[in-house]
Amino acid sequence: MPLQMDLPFIRDIAMQNSGRAYMIAKRVNHLQAMKAAATTWKARRARINTLSPGVIVTPLAYDEFSAAGEGYQRMIDASAVERTGTAEEIAEAGAFLPGEHAGFITGTDLLIDGGTIAAIRTGQYKLGR
Repeated sequence: MPLQMDLPFIRDIAMQNSGRAYMIAKRVNHLQAMKAAATTWKARRARINTLSPGVIVTPLAYDEFSAAGEGYQRMIDASAVERTGTAEEIAEAGAFLPGEHAGFITGTDLLIDGGTIAAIRTGQYKLGR
């Protein structure tokens, strides 16, 4: 499904802020590529899944925190777990998806963000505020 540029969310929010526009475009591309790959690789019996981590503590994250720490802290506080994630937590999910216990999972994105997207979707956290 092509992205509709006339949707109010795109027109009124994303196009007014290049950072948000980039984030949305990146996310849409990520999900569309994953879905296409999941069906394209069917003949080879490959399972295609993706991981979408939230705020994860890494050396790069420390640089981002110093530049926009207040915004990140509000996002962390609004999330269900009220903390950042770890590289180990992402690795555990990455190890699970190709394993035998995930044999019926394909064509999906595993959101590992401690509930940040849920907070955005329910209005408990507003991007850019």
